[in-house]
This record gives sequence, structure tokens and C-alpha cells, in this order.
Amino acid sequence: MKNIVLIGFMGTGKSVLGKRLAKLLKMPFISTDDIIEQKEGRTISEIFGSLGEQYFRDAEKEAVKGASAMEGVVIAAGGGAVLNEENITNLKKNGVMFCLTASAQDIYERTKNYKHRPLLNVADPVTRIKELLAERSMFYAKANFQIDTTGKSVEEVTHEIIKWLKKV
Repeated sequence: MKNIVLIGFMGTGKSVLGKRLAKLLKMPFISTDDIIEQKEGRTISEIFGSLGEQYFRDAEKEAVKGASAMEGVVIAAGGGAVLNEENITNLKKNGVMFCLTASAQDIYERTKNYKHRPLLNVADPVTRIKELLAERSMFYAKANFQIDTTGKSVEEVTHEIIKWLKKV
């Protein structure tokens, strides 16, 4: 079975939906962010803070490469993983890619209580979310399917993904 790959901005539901999908479909769940944190022995926020974004993106590339080589898994890729074309190629090689989207306000509401989001530790996070969504839109558009999670329950989105998978 092909991998199910979830991409999208932070707070769109990749991890929550990925775990739910994996459970329903009896597939292993893999988060590239978790792989990086385990390998590095520190949080993403700590990596960004001490080693910088470029170091993190290099580690992310290796995590994506490893996860993509597996078969029959649900992969939640970090929000910026798609900024590297090689990551997109690797993730699509053996997977069906779903981009989860949400409104900037919804993303903010979902992430505002998490201080470990280094890209949102700014004075006006909603404006920053809009800027990053605009910058990344062409990368997110490379997914096989786009699913808006705004105002939807985990079950609604999960069933929407499963419906699409039956057509693939």
C-alpha cells in the first residue's frame, strides 16, 4: 500500500489526523518532526533557537528521506518540509499527498497556546501566518489533494481523506 502523506501549515491538523488515520487504517504513524527531535535529543524550538533554521531544514530533509523510504505508513511532514523540492519528490515517490489547509485565523486559534512554534513567536502572529501561507502556497499546491480543515472535526476530515483514497 502507498504511504499517506499529510502536508500543510502548522496547526492544520497533520499530526492529529495522521494518528487517527493510522489507527483507522491499521498503519504505522510517522511524524518527521518526531524523528528529528528523537535524533537530535531536543525540541524543534531548541534546534531553531540554537542551531538555526537551515540546520533544522537539513535535518528535516534526512527525516523525510527516511520516512519516504518506508511503505504503508501515514506520514505527517513538518509544515515547511515542502519548501525543499527534493522532499516533495521523495514524499510523492511512494505516497499520496494530501495538503491540509485552514484559514489564518483558525491556524492562530489552534496554535496560540503553544509557545514552541518558533515561526510564530512574533508581535502579530496572524499577519505572519498569512505571509507564510502566501510564501508556501505554490509548494502546498503540489499535493495530490487539498483538504480545508477549517471548522471541521477530525472525523469529518479523516473520512474525507479515506473517501479520496478509495478513488486513487
